[in-house]
Amino acid sequence: MSTVETPREVRAQAKYVRMSPRKARLVAEHIRGRSVPEARAVLAFTSREAAGVLQKVLQSAVSNAEANHGIAEDRLYVKATYVDGGPVMKRWRARARGRVARIRKRTCHITVTLVEAPLVETAATPEPAQAEAIEESTPKREPARKKTAAASKKTASKRPAKKKGAAA
Repeated sequence: MSTVETPREVRAQAKYVRMSPRKARLVAEHIRGRSVPEARAVLAFTSREAAGVLQKVLQSAVSNAEANHGIAEDRLYVKATYVDGGPVMKRWRARARGRVARIRKRTCHITVTLVEAPLVETAATPEPAQAEAIEESTPKREPARKKTAAASKKTASKRPAKKKGAAA
């Protein structure tokens, strides 16, 4: 009986980040599903403030994986990144005629989940007898025909006709 090994998940979270969740989600979408080295490269060249914060959370998750589970960085990929809204600080600003405008200073919680990539077992190369059987079963294509000079002239002359009476 074969046993299926569940991949180990590692998580890191940054709470109460003083940034709008909507702005942070735009950057989080870029690294979802990528390998860790690839995600780092994407974040390094993203010119948004959220990229720096996400880079720190990603680094924290990688450090957790290496320290707690002994998983190498290049074997990890980003399973999930999500940004939840945190508490909103409410401030006010004086406006004309004694009125008040509310200012909302939003915060967010950023979570990055990493998973170890499953080991890829290399399949053995097929034996020569099997390889010949595979080649025989696949249909062979004929090579593409060369265009003649007459054929290329026909395609060049098929341009849409100009309308009569149209001013240029």
